[in-house]
Amino acid sequence: MFLYYITDRSQLSTNHDEALRLLLERISAAANAGVDAIQLREKDLSARELVELGNRAAEIAHHSLPRSARGMRTRLLINSRIDVAIACGADGVHLRSDDVSASDARVIFAHVGVSAPAIGVSCHTVQEVSLAEAQGADFAVYGPVFGKRGEKTAATGLTSLRAASRERRAAQHPMPVLALGGVTVANAVDCLKGGAGGIAGIRLFQNGNLVETVAQLRKMEEGLHR
Repeated sequence: MFLYYITDRSQLSTNHDEALRLLLERISAAANAGVDAIQLREKDLSARELVELGNRAAEIAHHSLPRSARGMRTRLLINSRIDVAIACGADGVHLRSDDVSASDARVIFAHVGVSAPAIGVSCHTVQEVSLAEAQGADFAVYGPVFGKRGEKTAATGLTSLRAASRERRAAQHPMPVLALGGVTVANAVDCLKGGAGGIAGIRLFQNGNLVETVAQLRKMEEGLHR
């Protein structure tokens, strides 16, 4: 199961410096807890600010111990900005569905000598998932699976998640689809039973006891495989 922490420092503090400090602490905690990857999604920052933050986050991730389920250190992806990902030495980029394609992103990385970047894509339909897979993305984040109070975006639901995960025309080695949107420790098992290859979230990994959250999710996965 692929665990993917998506950052949002605005949820941590209204004070700019305090929010950055708390965010870096949370990134460190996520890496040490064995989260597989972190998406730095601070969209309001300037390119310069994002590179500075990305440099600090990448240093944390790159010095983390290999504690993920795959025996690898936590990887850092930058939201949408390939240039920033390259500038700060991140492991890859997370693309919107209307960004450049995953294949084009790989070409850009290759031009600067990055041969195997991690590339994720945000998807909201089965068709977008299939396209991301055809274009060579490493994984898709699909949702919002569950509705959240105060949000206008309609929930895709478990049936749609199942279709995106299992019923699309998949490659020989299907691309993992991660469930996002209102996912909690309590309902994550339904996502996994529906075929999700992992769980993505902001509050799930940014609030509460992160070590305990990761441990519960890993234990849940073990239970499904027995």
